[in-house]
Amino acid sequence: MKFILSTSNIMTTGPSVVRSMGEKSNVELINGLRSNILAARQGAPAACNQGIPSWTRAEGDTLYIPAVNFSQSGLAEERDQYYITVKLFYLPGIPASRRCAHTCQAIDLVLKELHVDSIDLLIVSFPGVSFDADDEPEDDDDQFRAGSASAGSGDGEHADDFDSQVRTWHKLESLVESGKIRQLGVAEFGSDRLMRFLPHTRIRPSVDQINVKDCCVVPKSLILYAKQEKIELLTHNDCTDILPPGTTRELLGPGEKNAGILASSPQADGDLNGDIEPQWVIKYTAVVKDRGVIENKGYFALAEVGRCIRTDDRA
Repeated sequence: MKFILSTSNIMTTGPSVVRSMGEKSNVELINGLRSNILAARQGAPAACNQGIPSWTRAEGDTLYIPAVNFSQSGLAEERDQYYITVKLFYLPGIPASRRCAHTCQAIDLVLKELHVDSIDLLIVSFPGVSFDADDEPEDDDDQFRAGSASAGSGDGEHADDFDSQVRTWHKLESLVESGKIRQLGVAEFGSDRLMRFLPHTRIRPSVDQINVKDCCVVPKSLILYAKQEKIELLTHNDCTDILPPGTTRELLGPGEKNAGILASSPQADGDLNGDIEPQWVIKYTAVVKDRGVIENKGYFALAEVGRCIRTDDRA
């Protein structure tokens, strides 16, 4: 069974949702999901339909937690008044072969939520990729003279992982060509990784978003290389592993502040049990251009239960 989790617009929810720029995005995500779940549970009928809470919605093998009413969402002004940025996190342990379907599913949810037909910028975060300023060369001239030699060197990443990133990027390029996405970006790419990656692209990343929490200053070598390749450098404070399985189980498990849908452990008694496997997380932000104000911000996430067994169905 699949669970689609949503925060709704966290800019219009109560103070329990953490929106501080100093907080990591996993704190914002979990607080947003929990707040939306609790708001949906309050005042909802206690009755369940075949074990499914009334404040959720089932479509085939997918359960929306809480139920999403796309007809009541959307932006307040015309589309051209906004700059819409989306960041898609591919999570650790999930086969790269699923990314094509996951990307389309995640993007379509955002388009439906905001009532738009395109996104200005999509940034993708690959699992296991993290920026380390210590890996950047100190001699900038040597870095650029190395050119193709550096592009073929390893940086602790398996070749299959790099190939899967390239294949994923080609799918993203098709979304640009279809008009759904206007620009693409990457996260956590140092200059060496960019050198290796760029020759395999038809549509080059316009943005490289890096986390500088450990070094505070962007290395000069990356600044020069990004400028040379016309790539804008942005910073962030997102977690790479933004939705771990344990956090997901706690959120969906029993308790006054949780969804109460999933058993507390894979083997525990409960309506649903089994291994929970988060698949992806997507964050969207809609900024009013002329005011620089964030009007709409939120998250969707997909998780799967490896096996679903109802307690009263057991022998």
